[in-house]
Amino acid sequence: MGSQQAAQIPTSFGHELRACLRCRLVKTYDQFRESGCENCPFFKMDEDYERVGDCTTSNFTGLISVMDPTRSWAARWLRIARSVPGCYTLAVSEALPEDLQNLCQDERIPYNPPKRI
Repeated sequence: MGSQQAAQIPTSFGHELRACLRCRLVKTYDQFRESGCENCPFFKMDEDYERVGDCTTSNFTGLISVMDPTRSWAARWLRIARSVPGCYTLAVSEALPEDLQNLCQDERIPYNPPKRI
């Protein structure tokens, strides 16, 4: 796994799970409030609790745990190979709000909205 810091692993797997709308990292609401998103620190969820609701969703499909994203074919397929090790959803069904999409653009951070089926 190298020197890459891992994301917090969800402490429970109930209704309180949420996924980051940009990188799809899955943690509990409280974990996002306490430490934000390890892949998206520019959202500053740990400083602004309302951001947790804006940047995450409980509406997601599937769950995958990735220990070494750089060596995982599943991480490459899901386009999370450059993310920190952790738990991720396979898909989110909501898009990031426009103001936060603009923040990603300002930070030169890629954002891929969910595909419409």
